[in-house]
Amino acid sequence: MIRIILADDHKIVRQGLRQFMQLAEDIEVAGEAANGQELQTLLATQPADVVLLDMTMPGISGVDLIKRLRLATPEVAILVLSMHNEAQMASRALRAGAAGYTTKDIDPETLLSAVRKVARGGRYIDPSLVDHLVFDHGLEGNRPPHERLSDREFQIFQMLVAGHTVTSIAECLALSNKTISTHKLRLMQKMRMHSIAELTRYALENTLTLP
Repeated sequence: MIRIILADDHKIVRQGLRQFMQLAEDIEVAGEAANGQELQTLLATQPADVVLLDMTMPGISGVDLIKRLRLATPEVAILVLSMHNEAQMASRALRAGAAGYTTKDIDPETLLSAVRKVARGGRYIDPSLVDHLVFDHGLEGNRPPHERLSDREFQIFQMLVAGHTVTSIAECLALSNKTISTHKLRLMQKMRMHSIAELTRYALENTLTLP
């Protein structure tokens, strides 16, 4: 029996996934979490084989959460179920330690197959992203500006374009204003942009905004 934990900040999504998962005879929903803190607390006491993870829950960033889960519960496979059909997001999740990445428009039966595959120690990548990951990512000449950013810079970039101030980002990430300002300066230099308006326009054009 595959024990799975559903981690998504939308209750209706978790309910839909739970109802669907319960139709599979070899899968048991072992718990639910609405944010990263709840998920970490749950995994401390609830054995699981797979976490079906939404990367854009409130609080800790998806990449940081994956890294923490890999350190605390390396035996649990992480399958990201995201609304972002974007190779950069998939690449960051896989580098952080996720066993798989797929999008929320996946066929239900294919999702079950992906869960079973990562539970057995395999990996799963949404077929629509495979070519981009193999042929585009990492080729310097073809890399879009946001792929030059570190994971922390990318997280701050998303928060900036979502309307957060340097102070609010510092409070959310438990870092100093000076540290956030330095990250902001570096990410704007790497992306060769000069204002939040430019960053925001770029994020909208490339579907990189937080939900």
